Amino acid sequence: MGQGIGAFDRLVIGMNAAGSFWVLLLILLVTGDALGRSLFAAPIVGTVELVQISIVGIVFMQLGDTVRTGRLTRSETFLEALRPARPRTAAALEAVFCLLGAAYMAIGLAGSVPLLAEAVRRNSWIGNEGVFTAPVWPVKTVIVAGLAVCLIQFLRLATGSFKKAFPS
Repeated sequence: MGQGIGAFDRLVIGMNAAGSFWVLLLILLVTGDALGRSLFAAPIVGTVELVQISIVGIVFMQLGDTVRTGRLTRSETFLEALRPARPRTAAALEAVFCLLGAAYMAIGLAGSVPLLAEAVRRNSWIGNEGVFTAPVWPVKTVIVAGLAVCLIQFLRLATGSFKKAFPS
């Protein structure tokens, strides 16, 4: 009997879904902007800025689920060749790789938290004052949350791989 989806998995899946919905909203925004430019010579103000900051936010919204489902781009040639002959060794290497991924996310998190704090403290905005401006802190918050979730996801995968490598 399989295990159900836990609360953390639901969070990760929900973030992915929110990122997908965000993409849909961007498609509608860009389409509206293009139609406004072509048909009425009236583009939607701020489209460029919103797309610019949204791309980064979407990536970090969906990164955790990409790791969770094993769709993060990587080469598994060596592990796949090793797995039939040495499954426990392959699992141990997989755990090490996941720990390296977690370390990379921790480095990103350590660098992003101060940037979020600075954006909040300075009340940073993107755009042209008097034309269109948007606060930067929401996207910085998404980056921090996405890195934290991805770090936890890597640690969860590392734990599962360690259990396969060293069964009790």
